[in-house]
Parts: sequence; structure tokens; C-alpha cells
Amino acid sequence: MPPTNIIISGAGPSGLLLALLLARHPCTSPQKDPITITLFDAASGLDPRPRAAYYGPAAIRVLSRAGILSTVRSRGFSPKWMTWKKLWEPSRHSTCPPTEATATGSDGNGGAALLGRIDLDSGEGDRTACLALDELGAVLVEALEGCCGGGNVSVVWGARVVGVGEEGGEKGRAWVDVEVVGDEGEKRVERRYADYVVGCDGASSAVRRKLFGEKAFPGRTWDEQIVAANVYYDFTRWGYTDIQFFIHPEHWHMVARLAGPPKEYWRVSYGERSGLSHDELLERLPAKFAAMLPGNPQPGDYELAGFSPYRVHQRLAPSMRVGRIMLAADAAHLCNPFGGLGLTGGIVDVGGLYDCLAGIHDGLADESILDIYSDVRRRMWTDIVDPVSSDNIRRLFGQDPDRAAETDDFIKLINVAEKDERVRDELRAVSAILCLFFVP
Repeated sequence: MPPTNIIISGAGPSGLLLALLLARHPCTSPQKDPITITLFDAASGLDPRPRAAYYGPAAIRVLSRAGILSTVRSRGFSPKWMTWKKLWEPSRHSTCPPTEATATGSDGNGGAALLGRIDLDSGEGDRTACLALDELGAVLVEALEGCCGGGNVSVVWGARVVGVGEEGGEKGRAWVDVEVVGDEGEKRVERRYADYVVGCDGASSAVRRKLFGEKAFPGRTWDEQIVAANVYYDFTRWGYTDIQFFIHPEHWHMVARLAGPPKEYWRVSYGERSGLSHDELLERLPAKFAAMLPGNPQPGDYELAGFSPYRVHQRLAPSMRVGRIMLAADAAHLCNPFGGLGLTGGIVDVGGLYDCLAGIHDGLADESILDIYSDVRRRMWTDIVDPVSSDNIRRLFGQDPDRAAETDDFIKLINVAEKDERVRDELRAVSAILCLFFVP
């Protein structure tokens, strides 16, 4: 029998996106039975914390298949330039710091030396888009409510998955144990059954921990502490592009626009000393901003709209499939955020897993395709996401910024690509590889 009941642990963007793709599937194949999807999430609603916001071409294709790309673009924007720069530093340079007049001059680099840039506007439908992740969650919830009447999807907030497993036999099925809170505040655990269970419950995934153990998430943790801050500040006045990475041994950071012009809403993500508490990091933020940002702003010059310190990891689960239970996105693998490969890779996981489940539902594939899903997506992480994202973060703090244009192979490549259309096409092809589910 084709699967008609799927449970998803986690109602973040990856879980909601998978639910939307599955919910839409019978609408395109009306002769098939509908798929009933239930999402459980321990939170009371969508997560508002500062997180990823940029969707690369591989992710764009999945958002398009889900029918929400036009909404994502209308509520967000499509960035033009991604740049790498060398931060101005008085101890290393004899020139004066930039004034407003010089910063908005013809180079438009905001007081930093431009090392290289990429034109993100390919003029094609899969060009990069930006929309804050909590806003994407709202788009997905709205789409689910309107999809095929919305009757085959339910999202249960305040319901924590605390156990997972499956029953054998000819009519085997998977199950989750869900902790819910009653009307009088009492907690109880209920068991729910489904044809398949998918863990989309993030880096601390309960599903993954139940499958492989509390500490079975192989990989490493970076020594570097990351702080993500959402701010209102007039970076445009200083000639900032949509996305810029600053190379510096201490004040390495990224500044990226979170809303299209004329709004001046930006993400600033920067490296900090390890071992500091949340309060200590917040206390240090004004000094970091004054040292890193154009105009040496003081607290009254900007509005801090969000603050989220976190540690970054490179980790991969032993498998993304165990019987009738699958993992996707951050529940299956982690990488540092510089370059957006974690978000993009997770969305592509969801697209690939949807194809597998839809193929089984339609009788076009058997369950062995789920092993292929696990093998291919893990190989993509090992061969592309892990090494490329690791290079992305090391590039910011692990080299001499004065020599980066001559010694950094990536920066040299993008400078060649800006002048050579053939090399630009090759770079786009590398990005497209992330889309692949089946590979030769």
C-alpha cells in the first residue's frame, strides 16, 4: 500500500516545506489517495531568532516546486552583489579613515578595499533570494492553510517528540511518542503511528538522538564563537552592497541586507572570543560594532533588533535513514553559516526526500530509494558542503588580508570570472550541483 500518513518532527522551515510539498502532491495527482501529514513541535510557534536568510539557486528550485517562490521574492528581495573586502585598520594603513563623502565614492566599498565580488543576478529564475527564515516560516504556514483545502495537514505546537521507533511485520509502521500538556498543566505522553516519520527537528534533533544515541553526531565544533545581530543602520550611506564578507584576523565579519531598499535592515554576523556568556557577548557588542562598522557607530546610531550568539559545527549523522524513519536538514548535518550552504543544503534534502516519498506513493519506486536518498545527500555534504563551508569561514580569519587577492584561490577565481563569461558559467554549474539528488 502507498504511504498515506507521515509524521514530521519539527515545524521549522524544513519540516513545513516538506509538509507543503507532500500536501500539494495529490493535487497534481488527483487519482491518488491524499497524504495526511502531522507536524509536532515543542515550541509554541515559529522561531523569531536571527538565523539564515539567503537562498541559493539550488534552494530556489525547491521553493519554486513548492509554489511559494513568487511570495518569497515579493516579501523579500533578490540581492545583486556579494563582495569580499579587506577591513580598514589604522595600525596597518597610513590613510585616514573614510568620511561619508569618500565612502560613497565611485568604488562604493564603505572604507574597505574590495578584493573580489560575484554578481548574483544571473537574470534567470533561480537567482538567489533573501527572506528572513521566520518570515519564510510564515509564508509556509499560509501556503499550508490554503493548500488543497488544508485538510490533510495539521501542525501541533507545544508537542515534544520524546521517542521514536517502528513495528515490524508485513504491515510495519513507524511511531513517535509525543509529550503534550493537558488543560490543567499536566504532562502526558501519547504514541502516534504513521507510515513514515521524518526528523526535521534541528541540530538537537530528538529523532536523531533516539536513533543513534545522545552523542552520535560525528564531526567537530569550531573554536570560533559566532554572534548574529539584526540591526537598523544606514549601511547604504557607506556604499555597502547586499552582502559583504570582511577579512580580518580579529574583526572578521559579514554584513548582509535583510530587506530590500529603502529599508536599512541588516544582519551583522561576526566572530568573537570563545568562552564568553550571553551577557558578556552582549556587553561587548558596542565595542565590536565601533571597531568593525563604517562610521564607528555608537549605540545611539543604530537599533539592535535581534541578538543570537551560537557555536558552529561541522557534523554529519551516521545515516539519514533507519527503516521507516528519515532525517533531513539540520537534524542530519550541520555546517557553519558563511555562504548559506546549511540552509540551501537542508532545503535540497527536503526536495530530494519529497521526490522519494512521492515516488513510493505513486508506485514508481520501492523503499530502497530511501537508502539512495541517504547516500546521495550525505555524499553531497561530505564532498561539497563541508569543505566549501569550511573554506568560507577560514577565508575570513585565516589569512593575511593584505595578500588575499594574490594568494586566495577563490578570490582569484571570482576576479577572473567577473571578466570571463565562461568561468562565470562554470561557477554557476558548481552551485547547481547542490540540486542533484541522483548523480552518475
